[in-house]
Amino acid sequence: MADVFQVLADPTRRRIVDALRRGERSVGELVQVVDIGQPGVSRQLAILEDANFVVVRPEGRRRLYSLRPQPFRELSEFVTSYRAIWEPRLDRLGAELARRRKQKNSKRRDKS
Repeated sequence: MADVFQVLADPTRRRIVDALRRGERSVGELVQVVDIGQPGVSRQLAILEDANFVVVRPEGRRRLYSLRPQPFRELSEFVTSYRAIWEPRLDRLGAELARRRKQKNSKRRDKS
């Protein structure tokens, strides 16, 4: 499987993913939304499809694309697993900033 972060690192692919969050869209609709040509959109959709981020559904001559929820769930689980590391550190940082603000305000009052 492709590296999720590498796939989503491309700004055009992120714009396509963002557009597909609103629901199924054709290539033509995506061309208007992401403001690049049809070959470029098709190339980016192929990358997203190979990485299992999107699924395509033929409807007559059109191909409709939509997001697959599973890769985003997996990405969310991955990021959430690191929350246990980040939150205590951010809490300590917040406490230290509050302590410094309080100390700075106390010094200002003492000078007055």
